[in-house]
Amino acid sequence: MCGISGIYAFDEQGKHWHSSLQQATDAIQSRGPDAQACFFDQHVGLGHRRLSILDTSPAGNQPMTDPSGRYTLIFNGEIYNYRELKPQLDALGVPFRSTTDTEVILQLYIHKGVAFLDELNGFFTIAIYDKVEGSLLIARDRMGIKPLVFHQDEHSLVFASELKALLAFPFIKRELDYEALYQYLQFNYISAPATIFRGIHKLMPGHYMMLKGKEVEMKQYYQVPYDESAARQQSMTYEQQQAHLLELLDDSVQKRLVSDVPLGAFLSGGIDSSTIVALASRHTQQLNTFSIGFRDQAYFDETHYAEMVAKQYKTNHTSFSLTNDELYGTFHEVLDYLDEPFADSSALLVHILSKRTREHVTVALSGDGADELFAGYHKYYGELRARQQGIKAGAVKLMAPVWQALPKSRNSKIGNKVRQLHRFAEGASLSEKERYWRWCAFIGEEEAAEMLVGMDGLDQKRYQARKAEVLRHLHPGGSMNEFLYTDVHNVLTNDMLTKVDLMSMANSLEVRVPFLDHRIVEFAFNLPISSKINGQMKKRVLQDAVRPLLPTDLYNRPKRGFEVPLLQWFQTELKSVITDDLLADERIADQGIFDPAYVRGLKEKLFSRDPGEVHAQVWGLIVFQHWWKRVMEGN
Repeated sequence: MCGISGIYAFDEQGKHWHSSLQQATDAIQSRGPDAQACFFDQHVGLGHRRLSILDTSPAGNQPMTDPSGRYTLIFNGEIYNYRELKPQLDALGVPFRSTTDTEVILQLYIHKGVAFLDELNGFFTIAIYDKVEGSLLIARDRMGIKPLVFHQDEHSLVFASELKALLAFPFIKRELDYEALYQYLQFNYISAPATIFRGIHKLMPGHYMMLKGKEVEMKQYYQVPYDESAARQQSMTYEQQQAHLLELLDDSVQKRLVSDVPLGAFLSGGIDSSTIVALASRHTQQLNTFSIGFRDQAYFDETHYAEMVAKQYKTNHTSFSLTNDELYGTFHEVLDYLDEPFADSSALLVHILSKRTREHVTVALSGDGADELFAGYHKYYGELRARQQGIKAGAVKLMAPVWQALPKSRNSKIGNKVRQLHRFAEGASLSEKERYWRWCAFIGEEEAAEMLVGMDGLDQKRYQARKAEVLRHLHPGGSMNEFLYTDVHNVLTNDMLTKVDLMSMANSLEVRVPFLDHRIVEFAFNLPISSKINGQMKKRVLQDAVRPLLPTDLYNRPKRGFEVPLLQWFQTELKSVITDDLLADERIADQGIFDPAYVRGLKEKLFSRDPGEVHAQVWGLIVFQHWWKRVMEGN
């Protein structure tokens, strides 16, 4: 696990900026605190920060050049099947100077070209320079687990693991992308390939770029295969599906245990993380496991479920008991790390869990991805019922004005139920595409437009094109698998994986995700939707497959998603930050981005007796304003 940065100059003016590469590499120090170096040759510069996981000796340091001196590689990630790939290179007489996956990747490219990408099982961003051809390959893993951003102009192409590294190049303009901002106000994150900056893009999952001379070719080398007709005609029985899924999961977990440094696993006590721990315990002695509890909010503290699993599998378990004050203490650390606005408040939890876990291990396994692949979220029940259009769904839609009028809140059982009914009634009358978009959002497009001062900076054609790209897999009357497929490519990549990557890397912790082994993803989309969800059960095939492995109590537990106490903070510790600084009337007016009257209305509701759900919007604005002040104003 590492951080990478680089520049490919198209002309002499582009070469002038090679001197900025060291600063760019230093900007991502937390991604690789163990070693750092830069490589320069003619029009190419490559920078690397290393977090040593495999072969921790200097032989594994990067940039890595082959013995001939022709090829040089920088690499961020892990390749789990590198030991299986190495024998084919041994048979060719390839000499190895290390026991890293990095050297295997380099030699595979030398002998197979870009086709080597198809053989990799892992997560990565890779850049490989060919000195003789003057070419540079830049590639991202199939599922987009590892990030890569880039900027191209007439003089050069620069790229890095994070935006903060790109911003070290002085010629890159910090120009706000209003279409990205418009989406951010709705979703609280920005979907690839856009970033918050005009002219800076994210390389899409399963894509590579080949640079040579002044030519830049971008290609997709992988797309999750999905054929609904094949899924409906799945030849396996339901029992065979369970057995095959368990077999794939077991192999995926075993592959992700390869490490030359201490390794552990997150353990929340839910089905997904517990499955990972149960399988990992088959292949390692005394697995380290970590969970987080909430001392001040006992209702949400579910560490006892995690402890059940830890006890059953005799893991070396650590529970971190967290107070609201300790959670609030991460506020500035998280916001100071963000390169672009990202307002998933659970990032605070991931940050503190990663920070505490890093005190014990360097690598942690997680259960991310299972909900999107196998239909684990409540919204999938909503989508199923909206498609079935039964009597209950019709009644909820008819009562839309009632749900609109009643108070809504995630902080009470009744208020949360009203919130869910209102969202369902709102979405059930929409088309599949518009319903998906609305259910991803905290607020609708019209309300987001009201937040902005005019819409002069917004190109509606560009915004609609980006929206269409996110929704391209949804079709009228299509299967609910299309809904999951869209979530995998949108919410999973742009929210969940982004959150885990940013917060773990801020703490120099590598997090591995066994559920996102491409073989499991492909199998999931070769299953009929009935194997995943019906009117009574979500994640059917996964839950049934692992039932013999887990404590019975895990199947009877109520699902209680922990809510970061934002409203409490806004009305206490952060009140002056809101009223006198980030959302102060004068600052909003001088900034000229948001409508002062609209923001004033948000503050009035926030501090009223019935704040409802307004804190999610306020959080999105606070994150943006903090980012703007730090990155755009340099304060």
